[in-house]
Amino acid sequence: MGYIREATGIKGPSGFGSGATAEQVTQGIDASRLTVIITGASSGIGAETARVLALRGAHVIIGARNLEAASNVKQSILQGIPSARIDIIQIDVSSLRSVRTFANKFLAMNLPLNVLINNAGIMYCPFQLSEDGVEMQFATNHLGHFFLTNLLLEKMKTTAARTGIEGRIVNLSSVAHVGPYSEGIKFDKLNDKKAYNDKSAYGQSKLANILHSNELARRLKAEGANVTANSVHPGLVRTNLGKHSPIFMTVLKTVTCVLWKNIPQGAATSCYVAVHPNLKGVSGKYFADSNEEKPSDMARDAVLAKKLWDFSERLVNSK
Repeated sequence: MGYIREATGIKGPSGFGSGATAEQVTQGIDASRLTVIITGASSGIGAETARVLALRGAHVIIGARNLEAASNVKQSILQGIPSARIDIIQIDVSSLRSVRTFANKFLAMNLPLNVLINNAGIMYCPFQLSEDGVEMQFATNHLGHFFLTNLLLEKMKTTAARTGIEGRIVNLSSVAHVGPYSEGIKFDKLNDKKAYNDKSAYGQSKLANILHSNELARRLKAEGANVTANSVHPGLVRTNLGKHSPIFMTVLKTVTCVLWKNIPQGAATSCYVAVHPNLKGVSGKYFADSNEEKPSDMARDAVLAKKLWDFSERLVNSK
């Protein structure tokens, strides 16, 4: 059903479909009491997510590696929304050191934290290791966000307990989670250059996003925290994310032309899951086109999710 809806724009149970924009799915929502962190918000759907949530009144913290690009996004938002509350903190999600610095700077601002949108990502890049010695797509798309979430989780819990406003964590995944390595996560050969395939490594990292959300949701529910965790597929969006594989992306766009979204449409599901009142209490789910969808069997494997959590904890604690 998900692919049919994405191709046709048919509205799902939420009342929205693939053609809905971020402004449309947040129409009438007052986010003025919310503080939102968005990683990778200096371009693409991250920047549009920041703009629309600022339009709805949220205090938006842009986490970005490129401060000049982030500043341009901020100025553009302020031109259209003079009352927007926007701050910028530098972060390179592939670097655990940078992630910790970001978290420390944010916590020093003594702000509440209601929503964390783990949006930053890379796709199909040639094999390389992060400064922490971790395969770059896994480091950027999963591990850095796993670490950031852990560093900010207590702030989210205390904010929710003090204000009574549900906290929400949104991990950007992808339909590409259906195409990881055959074993899902290469725990034993994560950094093996000989075993590396750029498409499978991307699928692995996007699978990890869903598994992380699911295990986090389970843990939050077990402790009774008023915080949810969900994952989203933004859709096939016309951004520069596929710059490392231009020929493949050209072929993909040609074959799947009816599925591609513009950036306002691509930001819709992130915004919907982050602030829409219909999702109060909903956690551990996967969304596409602003509707709940069923991810792959592997993405729903609770044992694999727990194994990934433990593996990720060991990685961040060893650096």
